[in-house]
Amino acid sequence: MHTGSEEFLDQQKKGLAKLVKTFRKARVEAARKAALESAERIKAINARVRRLAGSGVRLSSISQGTAERLIELQSEIVTAALDDAAAQLQRIADTEHVADLARGQAAVLQATRQRIVEDIARAVSILKGAAGDVRKVAEGATPAKPAKARKTVRRKAKRAAVRKATVKRGAPKARAKSRAKKATRTRRTR
Repeated sequence: MHTGSEEFLDQQKKGLAKLVKTFRKARVEAARKAALESAERIKAINARVRRLAGSGVRLSSISQGTAERLIELQSEIVTAALDDAAAQLQRIADTEHVADLARGQAAVLQATRQRIVEDIARAVSILKGAAGDVRKVAEGATPAKPAKARKTVRRKAKRAAVRKATVKRGAPKARAKSRAKKATRTRRTR
């Protein structure tokens, strides 16, 4: 009987050793497979990252150029306003009658109104040009692929179980509180 049990134990040891060896090989193969898949994903991402970086550089260039043109426009607007103010003060100093001053003021207001309309039109054209450039960059970009859905069934089931457990535990407390409130209400009304 002793030899039979030793044989059985030897067979079990050999079987377990074979099983352990198989598990080790499977783990190594799974790790290699995961490493290869990760390397492929990184290579695929590399090209996308480069395109994204290029798009970012182009967008930065567009925004910087637009800001530069808007600042130049603002500078021209301020310079023109100061020139108009100086010219108006000169006219005021040169006029002898109030009627001449009023006529001159009407002409200045008309010119100012026209200048403001032109300045707004220039600002809008600058912004439209920038919007067109941004649109071109956006059209050149490839849309992102949706990520694969992850398996979160277990987590959701655990969360639902936890919620049910807390609801069951909390229900008697809530009932006790409502009973206590009712009791105090009835005492107050008596």
